[in-house]
Amino acid sequence: MARQKFPLRVVKGGFQPASQVSIDGLKERGYKVGDLVFADFSKPRNPGFHRLVHALGELCVQNLDDFEGMQAHAVLKRLQIEADVECDEIALNYPGIGPCVYKTPRSLSYESMSQDVFHDAYMGFCRHLAKTYWPTMDAESVARMAELMEAD
Repeated sequence: MARQKFPLRVVKGGFQPASQVSIDGLKERGYKVGDLVFADFSKPRNPGFHRLVHALGELCVQNLDDFEGMQAHAVLKRLQIEADVECDEIALNYPGIGPCVYKTPRSLSYESMSQDVFHDAYMGFCRHLAKTYWPTMDAESVARMAELMEAD
């Protein structure tokens, strides 16, 4: 299970909880003034870009038979595996089959992926879709179609 992350706001000389939810979560974890903690800081992504990547998933649902009936989020997870975009790999040895690689998609959530990494993943989806499902298009054209979906 992923560790819970708490949004903090930069203040002069430090950080403070960004919301009451953060304050409550920190209290529940037993953190108090003066405690030493280790932190991994990242800025949250642009929410519009998060909507855009889900529009890409919806574009697939509405226009590609292979994704018919799926939810946009499930499409994104499938694309991660198909395109090997932001996946962890586990080497397995199946009896009777032999060695193989099992891919698990990483989380695309705000707190788990920076804007730059997320953008690279999005363009990886677009490259894969162009190559595999829309071979007459390039990645930028697929991205533009998703932008038009998001504008609706």
